[in-house]
Amino acid sequence: LSGLCVSAATRESAFVHAIASAGVAFAVTRSCAEGTSTICGCDSHHKGPPGDGWKWGGCSEDADFGVLVSREFADARENRPDARSAMNRHNNEAGRTTILDHMHLKCKCHGLSGSCEVKTCWWAQPDFRAIGDYLKDKYDSASEMVVEKHRESRGWVETLRAKYALFKPPTERDLVYYENSPNFCEPNPETGSFGTRDRTCNVTSHGIDGCDLLCCGRGHNTRTERRKEKCHCIFHWCCYVSCQECTRVYDVHTCK
Repeated sequence: LSGLCVSAATRESAFVHAIASAGVAFAVTRSCAEGTSTICGCDSHHKGPPGDGWKWGGCSEDADFGVLVSREFADARENRPDARSAMNRHNNEAGRTTILDHMHLKCKCHGLSGSCEVKTCWWAQPDFRAIGDYLKDKYDSASEMVVEKHRESRGWVETLRAKYALFKPPTERDLVYYENSPNFCEPNPETGSFGTRDRTCNVTSHGIDGCDLLCCGRGHNTRTERRKEKCHCIFHWCCYVSCQECTRVYDVHTCK
């Protein structure tokens, strides 16, 4: 993402703040569970009774502590009474809430030959890839806001209101923005956009990686490529793998 998109109040900036805040919470929580931090450890407050066929064990990850540290770190400079600080605080919290919402039980079996005579479980964070995918969906459905000014005892304060009253108002888990994104279809040195010409696209996808959207309606070119790859691999006892080399033909699609 270009520097201008991050500095402006766009949906790209909303995503960056959310995933960065989530990343801090995730890293702190994981560090605590792994024992690499001396100020925290395993979570012992949210266990509850054991389930059918398993018992508590391992080290439950203390996501509440990670969120607390992230809140102190990421929101430290977002204390101004302006719209941008309000937007950043909201999106930071949305990113952290994603961690808490996706905590789940992770289990391990114990016993001879992989049997599950005893199963222990603990609270764990999801893979960070899952957090990123979820926030990407929130980026796609981010809510556009308008800035309102109010006179308070401390002076003028800016707040955000949903731009379209007919739409469902954003929750604490949704991303918000109030400035339009620049056009990424064409190169623009001022915004840092490289454009999408010559970008590889997926001709069968209807998503943002598809040729229709990524190429911005300009169409795409198709060429064939021959690639040498390992194939017909055989494992030999013991212990190496031998492979043949095959040439395969691929269709490559690039934006006009």
